[in-house]
Amino acid sequence: MKQVQIFIITLLFISCNFKKHKVENNSFVEKEFPELKEGRYNVAFLIMDGTFNTELTAPYDIFQHTIFRKGVKQMNVFTVANTDAPITTFEGVKIIPDFNYLKDPLPKIDILVIPSAEHHLDTDLDDEKMIAFVQKIDKDAQYVTSHCDGAFVLAKAGLLKDKVSTTFPSDIDQMREMFPTLDIRKEVLFVYDDKYITSAGGAKSFEAALYLCEFLYGKEITKSLAGGLVIDWDLEKVPHLIVKK
Repeated sequence: MKQVQIFIITLLFISCNFKKHKVENNSFVEKEFPELKEGRYNVAFLIMDGTFNTELTAPYDIFQHTIFRKGVKQMNVFTVANTDAPITTFEGVKIIPDFNYLKDPLPKIDILVIPSAEHHLDTDLDDEKMIAFVQKIDKDAQYVTSHCDGAFVLAKAGLLKDKVSTTFPSDIDQMREMFPTLDIRKEVLFVYDDKYITSAGGAKSFEAALYLCEFLYGKEITKSLAGGLVIDWDLEKVPHLIVKK
């Protein structure tokens, strides 16, 4: 009888611990922000549902790899979105944003990167809070870059006025129609004007990111970054346009 009582008590103890464990797992967990080391460029990637993988991961790879280069001002890379929930890329990858720009305290952003997303030609342009965020960050950012249709966001925010830009090749005519006063170029993979770098996107997002690195760090560092990703980097072989420095 005593053994039966011990067995029942043991079962109750295990059951209580299991329930407590479930409650703890389902309870609110304090958000953990990424470590941002001082003395680096803070590089924010604006993401949302429908973000295209390549336009996000290509520049992210290039910029993140600067942490392995000594003697230069390296980069802290992180993502920002309008939610704490995971966003789902166009290709189905789920990403938990590092910062929610609607409520989190944000670090000073030196470089803002806008990868293309599925609805950058339509409904995303009606997101007033997102457009306001881009306009706000632009005021203090040293550089702002877009890839593929991310240029539509910059145009909507009014940042490409009196600037030369480009976008995804098959969307250039639509961008010209939507923003008829802008100077939008074809037959280039990226344009650098003032502090804005706009890119055709896709796999050529690597080239635009490498150009910014060459501008900041020089040819040798940039070649080493490209080599780490098995990219044969030579700026002279990349169709591009530099308007202002």
